[in-house]
Amino acid sequence: MTDRAAGGADLEARVEAAVAGGVDLVQVRDRALPGKALLAHVEAVLAAARRGARARGAPVRVVVNRRVDVALAAGADGAHLGWDAMPAAAARTLLGPGAWLGASLHGADELAALAGAPLDYVHVAPVFDPLSKPAERPALGLEGLRRFCTGPFAVLAQGGVTADNAAACREAGAAGVAVTGAILLAPDPAGAARALRNALEGR
Repeated sequence: MTDRAAGGADLEARVEAAVAGGVDLVQVRDRALPGKALLAHVEAVLAAARRGARARGAPVRVVVNRRVDVALAAGADGAHLGWDAMPAAAARTLLGPGAWLGASLHGADELAALAGAPLDYVHVAPVFDPLSKPAERPALGLEGLRRFCTGPFAVLAQGGVTADNAAACREAGAAGVAVTGAILLAPDPAGAARALRNALEGR
């Protein structure tokens, strides 16, 4: 998950390196940029991610946080729908059956509200205290994560995930992890991505 504050001036280079190191899904998130600037930002990150994918010889998906219109305009692979985004069914109609759609969950009430939604995955957060920003709500812990993993969606564990606890998230039932600080704040984004992927794959 991109963050200009965490990624700094070389965010695009860090995204490229992270994808080359093993990241296979990039969420471009920036609520501060207006439409035109956000589109340019998404296009730049998308290009960087695809360069990283070519270097690794493996595919990458790039989704845009909230802004289905920007995802369409940039030619991104889908959208991540926040609490104030359009309904998933409407986003699916606009983006098409092959688009990648996700949403964020923080509690059981939100999971119930997504019943029947045409989503490919959900972020469950925060599993641990975040690395890239102050905690805004209590951490769910692995037991809380496990409860979400019995639901109908593929779960990506988010919040404070590192190479040291990523395997535990998989053991709790998560299909993968979503991180910001563990990669963007690392001195070596490619190495950090590789370490996370190795932990998830039990290597």
